[in-house]
Amino acid sequence: MVVLSEYSPAELDITRRQAEALQRTGFVALSPIAGDRWRVTPSSFVGSLVMEDIELLIRPKINPENLFLLLEPGLPPHAWRRETFDYGSSSDLLPSVISFFARTVETSLGRGIIRSYESRREELVALRGRVDYSGQFRMGGTLSPVACAFDEFSQNTVENRALKSAIRKALRVPRIAHDVRRLLMHQLAALENVDDASISAEVIDSISLNRLNRHYEPALRLSRLILANLTLTDAHGSTEAQSFMVDMNDLFQRFVTERLRRALRGRAVVKGEPTHHLGVGRQIPMQPDLVFSTADGTPRCVGDVKYKIATDARARNQDYYQLLAYVTSMGLPEGMLIYCGAEPGGSHRTIPIRNTDKKLTVHALDLTGSTAEVERQLKVLGDEVAAAMSRTRARPMTSTSKSLFPGIQTAPRADGPDRRIM
Repeated sequence: MVVLSEYSPAELDITRRQAEALQRTGFVALSPIAGDRWRVTPSSFVGSLVMEDIELLIRPKINPENLFLLLEPGLPPHAWRRETFDYGSSSDLLPSVISFFARTVETSLGRGIIRSYESRREELVALRGRVDYSGQFRMGGTLSPVACAFDEFSQNTVENRALKSAIRKALRVPRIAHDVRRLLMHQLAALENVDDASISAEVIDSISLNRLNRHYEPALRLSRLILANLTLTDAHGSTEAQSFMVDMNDLFQRFVTERLRRALRGRAVVKGEPTHHLGVGRQIPMQPDLVFSTADGTPRCVGDVKYKIATDARARNQDYYQLLAYVTSMGLPEGMLIYCGAEPGGSHRTIPIRNTDKKLTVHALDLTGSTAEVERQLKVLGDEVAAAMSRTRARPMTSTSKSLFPGIQTAPRADGPDRRIM
């Protein structure tokens, strides 16, 4: 077992076959040094990677406690204190995530298993509901059994199918604690009337949250994480090897989107990755990470989220160009780059753009400190977004505003809603 840190190269003694297998995953980059000596450089993916009899544990550089904050924004810090300790002791993320998942599911189910009416068609001895005439005709005129159509108040909902699918997958992981395994088995028994189904992350993304299923939200987020990132493969007969790799880029973007959505509730509508167009006639589609709009759908500010940043909180040039294209095409005076920075307490800087009335603001969130400090930074960021929207609202946008790209029209609103669970 080899422990690495994201983006930090290390030299390992591995065979060419192992090196080629690791390279094919796309999670790490390899370059030969001499003989069986290779330089291995992790990317933004963290977790455990098992391949060709070698196991890599790749740790993020952020505070372990804040990693669990990113995994499930919304639960209080004490909810994952045990998992933070376990992860800090072992370096293996997967057992800690499954433990966190099991306890979160237990809490969700304890608040009430979701039920809803499900349409059923069955052949029964006695009539239930109404006669299913098409089914009865197919029975050739027999009087019993009766083809019935009825609605049943059932646990077989998409939310419960998602939880059960993730529970069954988690139970296949060899290295989880006995008490966690017992808890998962208990939850599986509680959902015995729910169909076994293969649920994808996209299905969970499509679930709309409401007052009836809101208490499932943390468990659904972690279910999505397991179903999307846990890979199980057969190895050596009945033994299974597992890889669990999480993209910190995606995790950080989802975290920032959700937390700003909560911070700006009642002040702004926050849409994640809506489709706009750079050119007239809906040419060149683009998807900003964040668009902040008024209740009527009018964009007032746009943002882009990047996980990696240099220690001086300066973005890469192409990140500025990308955000400037968003700002210009949407007819907005300013936009925000939100990064995971390394400066204690976070930082921000503003860049006025030459020969225009536009400006770009860089906000660096520091995830190396405490969760309380992260919460403080997020509150400040939410207030900054609200202030930027107010400045845009106070300044009417006209077609005569200066533009870097002549001929580009404003896209007044997103093409579709954002309904993601994560």
